Amino acid sequence: MTLLDPDRLFPSDPTQRKLSRELYNGIKSLPIISPHGHTDPRWFAENAPFPDPAQLFVTPDHYVFRMLFSQGIDLGALGVPRADGGQTETDGRKIWRLFAENYYLFRATPSRTWLDHAFQDVFGLNEPLSAKTADAYYDHIAACLTQDDFRPRALFERFGIEVIATTESPLDDLRWHKMIRESGWEGRVVTAYRPDNVVDPETDNFRNNIDAFGALTGCDITTWDGYLDAHRTRRAYFKSFGATSSDHGHATARTENLPTSEAAALYTKALAGSCTPSEAEAFRGQMLTEMARMSVEDGLVLQIHPGSYRNHSATILARHGRDKGFDIPMRTDYVTALKPMLDVVGTNPDVTIIVFTLDETSYSRELAPLAGVYPALRLGPPWWFFDSPEGMMRFREAATETAGFYNTVGFNDDTRAFCSIPARHDVARRVDSAFLAKQVATGRLREEEAHEVARDLTYNLVKKAYKF
Repeated sequence: MTLLDPDRLFPSDPTQRKLSRELYNGIKSLPIISPHGHTDPRWFAENAPFPDPAQLFVTPDHYVFRMLFSQGIDLGALGVPRADGGQTETDGRKIWRLFAENYYLFRATPSRTWLDHAFQDVFGLNEPLSAKTADAYYDHIAACLTQDDFRPRALFERFGIEVIATTESPLDDLRWHKMIRESGWEGRVVTAYRPDNVVDPETDNFRNNIDAFGALTGCDITTWDGYLDAHRTRRAYFKSFGATSSDHGHATARTENLPTSEAAALYTKALAGSCTPSEAEAFRGQMLTEMARMSVEDGLVLQIHPGSYRNHSATILARHGRDKGFDIPMRTDYVTALKPMLDVVGTNPDVTIIVFTLDETSYSRELAPLAGVYPALRLGPPWWFFDSPEGMMRFREAATETAGFYNTVGFNDDTRAFCSIPARHDVARRVDSAFLAKQVATGRLREEEAHEVARDLTYNLVKKAYKF
């Protein structure tokens, strides 16, 4: 028995399925480039064994625990930490049994595909996970995790990862990246600059963060010019640890291009904690444009990840803190929102701005037409809620007719779940192969072109876009 159909995600039409398989076979073993994600650099620095199966697959993965919570299973029973340090389940086997008993909830979801891929390809398990097999699964995975072949660096190499980018705050000292560098290990783990906590006036402890930012950089953060210089200083430091991109998780895609005096006045209000919600939004928008200007100077790729109503449940935010599965997609405007920034840098071919969305309706209406004409703009791949076979196929169908293939940037996995990385890239490669097979079957691509495009979508575009 196997958990995975070897022809999964390929079309049912025999001719297209055969061609999909051929296209996939040409790209399935290409190296993985993971240019944006949330894996912990400490894993690779210390190279310590992962603690237990539950802490590897359940407790840190919001895709997993949000589904279980939706069926009334308390997050504390899954080991998800409480914000107040209160008691939660710490017995990994109990957590795993609860997960296994409810594994049926993941039927037909992307999480099921990723998990089954990891169980079969990483850990060699072939029986379906259930209450009946829960203990056998736990014992097998736990035994594997004691072996050197299952430590983070060994898995990194086994997965065929060429480079992976983590995501750190400007206040991070990058100690784990420094440890990786000094260890002599040849795996390429770089950082990315994520300045949200010193850019968003509505962030908790914003003023304290700004004070720490000034102390860290030696810049006078009481002035607008000093604040911008602090960003330049930290961006340069991040570049020294391999960063090729910055990343911005704002609620909207709003940008501004305010006169210097108005921008400085907004910053003064932000420091004083007196911004209205509208002013805070304007300040975030101004900072996207300032980051774009800095990208012209230092070459960092600018990533914008808008459109999430974060921490939608006040109850869960209070009990368990941020990022606990309650981030929900919202309608998002791009045409008017991005225009101030695009007026500044949009026609400059030497800067790269990668825009993601959680609002699929914007692909054909706004994002693909924008990326199809502005030299600076590229479309990020389906992300988060749409990191799925259906989401990927809808993206190709909606975006290709206007933006083509070469105004997109390949795939990235954006994950905290380390063992899902090869699974997610495999799904993207299969879906792209299926899409290209249909293009050939309907006479819109020659077969030799499809093989070339498949390699570009898998490897060449992401490497070029992120300057690896």
